[in-house]
Amino acid sequence: MTATQGIILLAHGSRDERWREPIEAVARQVLADDPSARVACAYMELATPDLPTAAETLIGGGATAVRVVPLFLGMGKHAREDLPQQVEALRQRWPAVGFSLARIVGEEPELVDLLARIAVKS
Repeated sequence: MTATQGIILLAHGSRDERWREPIEAVARQVLADDPSARVACAYMELATPDLPTAAETLIGGGATAVRVVPLFLGMGKHAREDLPQQVEALRQRWPAVGFSLARIVGEEPELVDLLARIAVKS
């Protein structure tokens, strides 16, 4: 049996609703690239849904594997300490679901290249 993949785009969060716009734009682009994708946004703090709620939504929709993609530029405390603990808690709560944790996007060479190109464009 093949796993039904869910994707959680995880960001820090803010009380300002406008802060969510770029995160949700990434989710829309994922769906534009693959209309069959199962994608949800989640936030570490100050916004909803949180990671467990987003996971529950995807699992409730049929996901049997969930990839958490941290939309962080740097390896701070959330990415280094909090997030691995939260993903382990998800594994304990849903042992039949395969959870994986991607590298923070700021460590991806494609993003570093893109940011450099944006910095020097006129």
